[in-house]
Amino acid sequence: MRYVFVILAVVIGAAAFVYGGADDSPGLQLLGALIVLGAIALAVRRARRCTR
Repeated sequence: MRYVFVILAVVIGAAAFVYGGADDSPGLQLLGALIVLGAIALAVRRARRCTR
């Protein structure tokens, strides 16, 4: 249950990336990639803090 927001952010970011590619919008692709990378980074950071 802790990673629901991370999974949701990854799904939304991936959808934005795919839609940006179909619409030929590099800005939307960049935004989608940043959302995905940011969500993954926050998930890794949270996981590392919980193990200490």
